[in-house]
Amino acid sequence: MKIPRNSVNTLNNIIYLYSQLPRKHQMLIICCSIFMLFLLVLPSNASEEHKVAGLPSAEVGKVYPLELSFPEQPIENTDVVVSDGAVNWQTVTVKSGDSLGKILSTLGFSAKTTHQIATTEGADVLKRLKVGDEIQIASDGDSNLVSLSYTMSPIKTLLLNQVDSGYAVSVDEKQIERRISYAQATIKSNFWNAALGAGMTNAQIMNLANIFGWDIDFALDIRAGDNFSVMYENEYIDGEFVGHGAILAAEFENQGELFQAVRFKDGEYYTPSGKSMRKSFLRAPVSFNYISSNFKPKRYHPILKRYKAHNGVDYRAPTGTPVKAAGNGRVIASTYNKYNGNYVFIQHANNIVTKYLHFSKRAVKKGQRVKQGQVIGYVGSTGLSQAPHLHYEFLLNGVHRNPRTVKLPDALPIDKKYKEEFTASASQLLTELLGSKRTLLAATDVSQDQVAE
Repeated sequence: MKIPRNSVNTLNNIIYLYSQLPRKHQMLIICCSIFMLFLLVLPSNASEEHKVAGLPSAEVGKVYPLELSFPEQPIENTDVVVSDGAVNWQTVTVKSGDSLGKILSTLGFSAKTTHQIATTEGADVLKRLKVGDEIQIASDGDSNLVSLSYTMSPIKTLLLNQVDSGYAVSVDEKQIERRISYAQATIKSNFWNAALGAGMTNAQIMNLANIFGWDIDFALDIRAGDNFSVMYENEYIDGEFVGHGAILAAEFENQGELFQAVRFKDGEYYTPSGKSMRKSFLRAPVSFNYISSNFKPKRYHPILKRYKAHNGVDYRAPTGTPVKAAGNGRVIASTYNKYNGNYVFIQHANNIVTKYLHFSKRAVKKGQRVKQGQVIGYVGSTGLSQAPHLHYEFLLNGVHRNPRTVKLPDALPIDKKYKEEFTASASQLLTELLGSKRTLLAATDVSQDQVAE
């Protein structure tokens, strides 16, 4: 038989290539060739050998059905998708630089979907995502976004669902269980440490100070032996503690004088007789380190080198400390001169004017209306000033009064139509507060006696 020339050439090429291979590669090819030859000449009764080995027999060339088994429950992949019927849920954790549009685009949703969600009434909160927030997103078999869940707080969850016209938003709000708790302490060194020792949080301590802040100067008036009692709410969801609620009632004994406050349903605090705990003016409009100079009719001025009246109070504080409006009013001056530095004057009702001097920076303009507690400037040392501080003046009918001792007008009392309801509620709350105080004091005495023994 004559071998075609093309086949001869191909064979020669293969032989030539083989001869050019390294020795170890040639040996490997020879071994593989022998093994393949061995498989081809195996006896046809191999199936019998399989039976002996306990394996099912199979005939060469015959097609057999292959049965596959899977676990009843799919392996959970919490990072990507959990199947729920025809809907796939994905959990996304917001990272730095993420926005709703970026997240949806990454997941493969169209710009149209993003626009529909962003313009849905009630979905504005999704434009203010924070790092660490989690969003659950559901899509159908056609990769359309059909639902979205966003936890706004431990209490509220925003739900967005697909409807015929686009999307609709609803808010699922869990029921909060409120339980009453109490705290009581006698001050030994300072108010803050005493409150912490009583189990109160920083936020609760600040709230308590704010309630009594119009009557008690917590920077200067607190003495060892002062004591306080607090009745407050703890909040639970599904039996799990989620945070502290409002202070319901409190009393503070300062230098022998007792102050009591009760919270009403309007969220404000009142004395047991129904007068507001809030006054129309803040006693001190800035958080300060100490008072560097008090109100004095005659004081030696360290810069002018002469005696003159000091018609205000100097509150020493770091540069940049926010200064707040002592009460509601209108800015009648906001400018600079070489004596006052940057300063702001505010006109209030009842012929009252407050003045704030030596700001590093002013935050309001002349003619602007301001609310009590609104930042109007920042502590500095401009004008005739040796160190950063706020010089604060209080004028009634054009006459300077000592801001620390002037009688401040009260805010509005309880409305007459609520007076009876308030009186009953206040009496009950204060009775419970007194009972808890006695119980806590008794427990403290027992504990001290055990330590002594």
